[in-house]
Formats: sequence, C-alpha cells, structure tokens
Amino acid sequence: MPDKKRVLILCTGNSARSQMAEGLLRHDAGDRFEVESAGTKASFVRLEAIAALREIGIDISGHRSKHVDEFDGQHFDYVITVCDHARESCPVYFGSAKLIHNSFEDPPAPGVGTEEERMIVFRRVRDELRTYFRSGADW
Repeated sequence: MPDKKRVLILCTGNSARSQMAEGLLRHDAGDRFEVESAGTKASFVRLEAIAALREIGIDISGHRSKHVDEFDGQHFDYVITVCDHARESCPVYFGSAKLIHNSFEDPPAPGVGTEEERMIVFRRVRDELRTYFRSGADW
C-alpha cells in the first residue's frame, strides 16, 4: 500500500470543527490519511465536540488544541480549512500542499443557549463534516 497522505485541518480555535474533522477522518479513513488539526488561535477542545463524536463511537477526549505554528516546516499533502477565518489567515509555508476550503457553521460558544441547543448544532456540524469527507468532494 502506498504511503499515507498527510492532512492538516485548520480552524480558528482548534476547539470544535477542526477537532471533530480530525477525529472523523482518522476514524473513517485512517488507513489512507495521517491526520492532524490545528488553529490560528489555539484554545481548548470543546466538551460538546467530544460528546458529539462519542455519540457515534469516536473518542477524541485525548486531543489537545494545537497552534498551526507547531507544524511549521512539515510536509502535508492537503491543508483543509473548515472556517473562513482560517482560510484567510492560512500560513503560506505549506509548500506544495493542496489547499481545500469548505466553511462549516461555528457552533455556539460555551454558555450560549442551553446545552441541548448547542449539541444540536454540534451534531449537525459533525454530520456535515462526515458527509463532506465521505464524498471526497475536493480530493
């Protein structure tokens, strides 16, 4: 089998969308891709993201939020931005990586709405990410 393609998924805080995307792509296509995620302003992994993936049997509780600078100088085959802000501020040092962008809704911040209202959005974004990756849309 050929070497795995390296994928870096970027978002602003590396707390929700990019974390769920990393977990989904590792779970669903880890035999083909080595997956990392990072943010332009790293923060923390949202509990709702962990819960949304746990509901479908994927454990990201050991993930940590990483700043994109941690990957400076590394080779990636694909750099996928999952929010507009990350696309606009995406570092240019990823060389020959194919840049792919698809913006997904930003789940509500902690404390905004009820827990169930936030989880509805997290589940929807999780499912949209999975559909997007399974479709192989841009790659």
